Amino acid sequence: MHYTAAHYYDPNRAVFQDFDPFWEFVSGPIHAGTWGPAPLDNTFGPAAIFQQGCSAEQGENLAPCFGLQFFGHVAIDATTEVMTVTLKDVADRDLWSTQIEPKRRWPVKEARRA
Repeated sequence: MHYTAAHYYDPNRAVFQDFDPFWEFVSGPIHAGTWGPAPLDNTFGPAAIFQQGCSAEQGENLAPCFGLQFFGHVAIDATTEVMTVTLKDVADRDLWSTQIEPKRRWPVKEARRA
């Protein structure tokens, strides 16, 4: 992908509905031309929660010198197990962020302390 985005997939909006909702995070390029986001296929009911790339006015395949290079950062809190996903630009500025709570399907064992 040559842009950055956060997509949320929901079976209630999807053609195929036998799945749990999930997130997809996209970031790139690390050092290549930047493009704008493409239309999303509705098979899994995506919603574009956040997207950033080059605009129609800027044109496509912009060189890295335009500053539209992106990356993501993921942090998981050791105590709460909450995952924070942050989409960033090449200048390390936060563009968008979300926190995802863990889904508990079984009892969590207490961590052993040495």
